[in-house]
Amino acid sequence: MSTKPSTLPIQYSCYFHRSRAGEQFIPEHTISYIVSGSMEMSDITTRQSFQQGDIYFCRRNQLAKYAKQPPADGEYRSVSIYFDQDTLRRFNLEYGYKPDKTVNTPAFIPLTHVPVLISYMESLRAYEQLFTQKENEALLTVKQNEALLLLLQLKPELKNILFDFSEPGKIDLEAFMNQNYHFNVDLQRFAYLTGRSLSTFKRDFEKVFQDTPSHWLIHRRLKEAYYLIKEKKKTASDVYLDLGFEDLSHFSYVFKKAYGISPSMV
Repeated sequence: MSTKPSTLPIQYSCYFHRSRAGEQFIPEHTISYIVSGSMEMSDITTRQSFQQGDIYFCRRNQLAKYAKQPPADGEYRSVSIYFDQDTLRRFNLEYGYKPDKTVNTPAFIPLTHVPVLISYMESLRAYEQLFTQKENEALLTVKQNEALLLLLQLKPELKNILFDFSEPGKIDLEAFMNQNYHFNVDLQRFAYLTGRSLSTFKRDFEKVFQDTPSHWLIHRRLKEAYYLIKEKKKTASDVYLDLGFEDLSHFSYVFKKAYGISPSMV
């Protein structure tokens, strides 16, 4: 999964080594097909593994973690199609799809037992060289709309997700942050997902937690890290990525600064 689409709606990804890099925020609805290798994804309620040949759908405005694993002596490869809001609004005007209800699902939805969709995603591999060139945007748009029509024919219930254009509303800040502090996203994302501007988020945060967001996030993550290392016998390497730290050396530095000892000494 690529969590940050470029200006092109169809993308190919390739990794020779295990990858957990990237912001853990899904900005646009996406379908992805794993050509080779495997991937594990998780949000706050669900964890799932996807293998070569699997297709999954990711919902926009969600937080999710992922780990891509290449096959032995090979590379992880995938094809993804992104559906931005402008594209979906134009499509909706042309075809008239209307959501029936608001639905709550995990950040990612397996699309199993749909061989026609697999065949379609496989067919995109023949266009790989064309789809990396901006001048072929018209063709990209045709293939993107074709994917939408096929997806809605095979999984019509997805209209309730694809054509829900509402933005996140203002929600309970304390509950949200205590559930999602371990995701590696910036404060602007947290503000957006709680239905606030960045300035309002910071102001409300300090009222609720009597601390700044950045300081609280570091110490909340460190508190969880200390518990996992001491009580669950995890190592620093086991936990730092899962708790939103990008760099092991930085994690070890701030841990020692907070607790007076290195993680290996706990």
